[in-house]
Parts: sequence; structure tokens; C-alpha cells
Amino acid sequence: MEEPSPPKAHRKTGIIMLVFGWIIILILLGSVFTDMLERQENPNQNVTGRRSDSYNEVTLVRNKQHHYVANGTINGQPVTFLVDTGATHVAIPPNVAQRLNLAPGRAGVAQTANGPVRTASTTLNSLNLGTITLENVRASITYGMMGEEILLGMSALKNVEFTHRNGVLTIKQPLALPYP
Repeated sequence: MEEPSPPKAHRKTGIIMLVFGWIIILILLGSVFTDMLERQENPNQNVTGRRSDSYNEVTLVRNKQHHYVANGTINGQPVTFLVDTGATHVAIPPNVAQRLNLAPGRAGVAQTANGPVRTASTTLNSLNLGTITLENVRASITYGMMGEEILLGMSALKNVEFTHRNGVLTIKQPLALPYP
């Protein structure tokens, strides 16, 4: 004896549930892979550090492109830095500068690897990378820069010591010792 076929309504509901199930699985897989790619681009998403009586220290791991990318803050707002010892100043894309409410100052032109670009000077009240805090850092809003990454240039790095060894960058901020 043949089993009766399920009613069309039940079959249609089953197909819809199956499609929604696959959609949810694809969304979850996309989320997992996106997170993995972000961690490969920026392996220093939660920068921590070490404090001592004489210095603050942060250790960064390079990404697959051999760059040091790390999350930090400017004026208390989250940003992503790309350490660039070849940049004279901290260089900020205009869309990020606008989000950070940075006031553009004196206009100028900077020479980059891609040629001259328009800039506007600005000052960062605070720049944080893990346990390292720098105040009153000179920066430039660099027109023509795209994306969200801020180049952490020498206007910030001149105030710290750094060493590079085996794919690890250690940045130390010496603390002023009180005079007796």
C-alpha cells in the first residue's frame, strides 16, 4: 500500500524552511570568514601592553603583508593605525578626520610615493595604542587618502622607542622620571 503524499502546504513550508536554513548557514559562514580575513589584515585588534615604573610597552605582530596594523584611539574614538616610519606625520584620510571632528589647519602639500598630495595640518589631543598615550601630536589630514587606516608616522613615533625582531614590533614609551 502506498503512503499518502504530504499535503502541498506542508511540502511548501518544508521547502521554505530549508531555504531559510541555508540562508542562515551562508550568513554565518560569511561572518566567520569575514572575521578571519579582518584578523589576517589586522592581527592586533585588541592591543594590550605592559606598564612599568620606567616605560609603557606594546607588542605588535605583523600581518600577512608584513605590515604592522593595530587598533587604537584618537581623541578617545576608535581608529586603525598602520605603522609607517617613512611618514613624517600621522596621516589621516579626510573621511576619518571628519568622523573624528578634526579641524583642518594650514594647507600644504606633502610628497608621497604616489606624488604630491594636498594636506591640512591638525593636532591630535590624544593618541592611544594599548598602554601608550601620546598628547598634542602633530598630524595632517591627507586628501587623496582613501579607506580607514591612519598612517602612524614619525610625529608620533619620535616619542617612543621601537625594535623589530622576527615579525614582532615592540614599542616602548619611556616615562619621565621625577626629579628628587
